[in-house]
Amino acid sequence: MIKLDLQSRIPLYEQLEEQIISLSILGVLDAHQQLPSVRALARQVGVNPNTVAKAYQELERHGIIYTVTGKGSFVSPDLLSLEFPKQEALDQVLYAVDKAISRGVSRQQLLDKINLHLDSLKGGIPHD
Repeated sequence: MIKLDLQSRIPLYEQLEEQIISLSILGVLDAHQQLPSVRALARQVGVNPNTVAKAYQELERHGIIYTVTGKGSFVSPDLLSLEFPKQEALDQVLYAVDKAISRGVSRQQLLDKINLHLDSLKGGIPHD
């Protein structure tokens, strides 16, 4: 279910965070579903338990999961209404836009590429 890219420049705990958010938003993980223990997930993905603990701490700090003492960590029922995952994704897009502009990509090239990509997405995207 969770796969980490050990060659990536993205820290492992951030990869874990992103995958748990994605699995929750996509409905693979249900609201109030218990996540594996820190040790179990660390064994499953082959990382140090401290890496998983850091990911869980960050997820809890942002309201993505919640912890019940003595029971474990669970997926927040309010995940889809939380702004953090959306804002984080938008920040990453803006970073990529800034990078593209700094490398000489024009406004029209950006817009054309984004529109082409959005048109190619299966099932489309939600409209505001």
